[in-house]
This record gives sequence, C-alpha cells and structure tokens, in this order.
Amino acid sequence: MIDLNSSKGPYKERQIEIIYKVALEAERRPLLDSGLWFHDDVRNNFYYASYLFAAAANASLQLPFDRDEAKHKAEHVLMETLMLQNRKPGTVLYGHWPLGLNPIPRDAAPHELPVEIMGSLIAYFSREYGGLMSARLRIAFNTALGHIYRSKFYLKPVVTFGHHEAKHTAAKLIFGKMFEDDELVEDGRQSLKDTLLHIQSKGMPEYGCLPWFWNWVQAFTCALELGAGEDKDLHTMLREMLNYLWSERAQFYLQGAWVGARSRGWPHDVPGDANVLHDYVQFGDFELPESMPRTEYAGFLFYEAPEQIRTAALDRSLPVEITKITEKVTVGDPYRQPPLHSYAYITEEYAAGGLWERVEEFDNEQLRWAYSLPLRGREDANQLYFFHPGPGYKEGDPRHQSRYAEVLYHQNVIMTLYPVPAGVANAIIGVLPKGHWLQQSSALFGLVDQVYFAIFLSHSYSLKQQARYLEVTVEGTPGGVTVEAVSVGKAVELGISGLDEFAAAMDSKAPFFSVSDSDCLQVDYNSTAGDSLQLLTEGIQTAKAIINGSPVSFEGYRV
Repeated sequence: MIDLNSSKGPYKERQIEIIYKVALEAERRPLLDSGLWFHDDVRNNFYYASYLFAAAANASLQLPFDRDEAKHKAEHVLMETLMLQNRKPGTVLYGHWPLGLNPIPRDAAPHELPVEIMGSLIAYFSREYGGLMSARLRIAFNTALGHIYRSKFYLKPVVTFGHHEAKHTAAKLIFGKMFEDDELVEDGRQSLKDTLLHIQSKGMPEYGCLPWFWNWVQAFTCALELGAGEDKDLHTMLREMLNYLWSERAQFYLQGAWVGARSRGWPHDVPGDANVLHDYVQFGDFELPESMPRTEYAGFLFYEAPEQIRTAALDRSLPVEITKITEKVTVGDPYRQPPLHSYAYITEEYAAGGLWERVEEFDNEQLRWAYSLPLRGREDANQLYFFHPGPGYKEGDPRHQSRYAEVLYHQNVIMTLYPVPAGVANAIIGVLPKGHWLQQSSALFGLVDQVYFAIFLSHSYSLKQQARYLEVTVEGTPGGVTVEAVSVGKAVELGISGLDEFAAAMDSKAPFFSVSDSDCLQVDYNSTAGDSLQLLTEGIQTAKAIINGSPVSFEGYRV
C-alpha cells in the first residue's frame, strides 16, 4: 500500500493525489446496469475500482464520501470485472478477459490484450490489498491469478522488442515467482536479457510511443516488485531496464511534454500531451491536469529514477540537441530496414524535433515532427506541426500522415517540403496551439506562452477553430512550410519587443520556395541565428538537406 510516511515523500504525495482524484471520480460515477462503470475497455473498471478501494482503505486520507460504502462499491466492480475472465480450460483465449464489453459484458468474447498488463497488475493489487479484501473477493483474485498462470499467455518469443513482448517478459517473471515455476523464471530472465541487449544496442523500435511506453514502465516496475524476490541478478537487470526507460523518457522530456517524433500516438496525446501521470509522479514540475484519460497504475507503481536522469529532464537552462538512432525489426521481411534517425532541440521554453525518415507505422500513427510547449496546466494542444493527410485521417483528428514529406531540422527551425504527386488530395493541414496569431497572405506569426513562432507557407491558407487547437488548411501542392521558434527572451536580445515587431522583423526574411520544370522542390532560408538552410526534393522520398553549405550528416548520432 502507499505509505504516507515513506522517505520518498514528494513522490508518494503525488501518488496519493492521483489516488484521491481518481477515487473521487469513481465514487461519483454511477454504475451501469451491468454493475460496471465502463463498457469501452474492461481495464478501466479495474483501474478505477483499484483507486477507489485504495482510497477507502487508507485511514489517513480524508474523504468527502462514506468510506465503507466506497469500499463496497469498489469490491463490487472488482468482482464483476474478475468474473468476466474466461475460466474454461481448453477454450480459445482461456484465462483472458474481453476488451470491449458492449452490449452485455458477460456475453463479450475474450480478447488477447487486457491480460497482458492487467494480469500483472492484478497480482500486484492482490499482494498489496488482499488482506483488506472480503474473503469472497480475495478468493476471486486468487482464482483469477491461477487461471492467468495456467493460460500461459506469456509464453511467446521475443521478436519485435515491442510493448507486447515487454509485458510478456514481465509476466513470466511475476507468475514464475508466484507459482514457484523455475523454468518460467529462467525463460523470463532470458527474455529480459535479450530485450535489454537489443534496446541498448539498437534503440527502442517504438520510439516516442505513447501510451505504450508506459506499459513498459509499469510492467518492469511490477516485475521488480513481485518477480525478483531475493534474486540479485534479476534485481540488477530490472533496475538496469528501468534506468534505461527513464533515461529515454528524460531525454525527450519538457515539463510533461514528449518532444520530437513518435511512432504511434492516440488522440489524447496528439496534438496535446495528456497521458502524463507517470511523468507527474517522477518529475512533478507541472500542474496535474483535471482530465486523466489514461489512469492505469501511476498511483501505485513507482521506480525512482537516478538523480542524474531526473536532473537531465528537469534542468533545461541550456539548450540541448538530442540525436539518436533506432533500428526497427520487421518480422518476415527479408530486407533489413535502414536505421532511423531522430533529432530534438530542447530549451526551457519550447522544443523542436522529429524523425528524418518517414516509415510506415502501425495504424499509420507516426507523428513525424512537432514543436512542443511545456504543459503548464493546459489541457488543449501543446504541439505545433504540419502534415499532408494520409490513410486513416479524418477532420478533427490531426494524425495519420502521408508519405509525401521531406524535412530539415536545425535547432529552432524545421523546414518541410511536400512533393505530392498529381491526382492526390493536396491540402496540407497545420496544428497551432492557442495563443495570439497574426495572419498574412502566406505567413502566420504567433505568440504562445513565452515563444514566438514564424510560419512561412508556399500557398495561401484558411483557419478553423477546433476544440483544442487552431487548424490551418493550406490549399495547393507541391509546396512547403518553414517554421522558426524564438523565445521571448531571445527576441529581446535581438531588439524585438512584442508580436507586431516580431512579425515585421521575420516577414522581411521570408524563405524562398521554388518548383522546377521537373517538379523538384526547393526552399532556402536564413535563420535568425544566421544559418543558411536549404532543402531540396528529387522525387518522392529523395531529398537533400544542406546546412551552411554542407549536407546533413548522421555522424555522431547514437543509440
């Protein structure tokens, strides 16, 4: 259970805050006729009931509702959730739960996903709170754990080094230790070794992948709590894994924002970072938002990252460039995919970055590049980016980019060209965070928080207010966009005071876009720092990026 008197006071206080807020929401939320709160995802019932039970069980926590009634409600939902498990040995997906529960939860077919993370979390919650449960609920937990173990869902090889396999690896250790299955523990140990070796030498294939990155963190934190026991070797490897994961997070961290490229992202994280509970507990340098679209177990599971990792994330007093290489694993593909190169430039006020290469990702959810702003309590968009829509795109959901884009990243400047062929829908979509924006015929100048943005477009555009952001629609391709960000402090050093002065100063140095007879695109731009930047396309997915006369080199990029 969460100990309010722990020496890790600030972390525990933030976890208690999460437990309290989720418990309030759970207590207020009326149950459906099924006896559950949610039919969209079975796991949400388990998460919310866990928090409500934990709050009711914490005698030192002042609650605005009846403690006994809350505990009874939580036990009821936990029992209803556990009873949705397929408990018939020999059937398809034995030991599993359904995912979506409509229209009748008890009739919903089992699904392979929920048990991956929920199975381990059930083991953790049972250990932490089993002694406070009713006898009936405690038996239900123990029964569910037996079915999970005997289902052997976790007996899958490590091939792609993604979040599914990370959860399988953690489950091998947890259930191997719980059921004294030495062979399973050794399988988990080898899987952990293989995974750690791959990501340390090749990078994480799921770069910037939300919310699935937090599945890694939860799974291996849970394994450290439950699956290591007195095994010093496992303790060491699991801590090494968690240190790697938090180091990865810290490098791309800016006050709750996840900087740069993402292989995948859900609508609650694009174009506004909202899956921030684990960040909040670890770093605590931003206000906890009211909306918590992904609760999971941030209020329970915690691993304190080493001081140097936390310092790297929290101290942005000096700008830093992060350059990394990732090698993806494609199952069944005889041709090895070239390494992917990511870039990020991070300051106190903003960050910019993305992936140099465009690759196909699951559900076409890659976020190629973006400017990110610190959260600072906002619940709308904190990202700025442009893209050409691809498969899966729909209005109001600014994800799903096409392959028609070439990029140049250099500190506070991002340049993009869109070599969209004839016959393909040619509108370019832009996402702007809320702020003060000045419009010109082919440019936008804005002030958001402590950052000025200059956006230069090759064509005219229109604006539309969406719920969380301002949408730009640029009609006409081939073409491009150049964006430069300048902090208010830096602008003052340049003799610029106010948005009008910034717009006047930047308008005089607009980039030059050109299209050749062979439809090759080119843009030239001189940044406020005096750097000469040039981007040229030579057909689809063939480009040259030139900075101060030299082609971009990936020497020095590291895993």
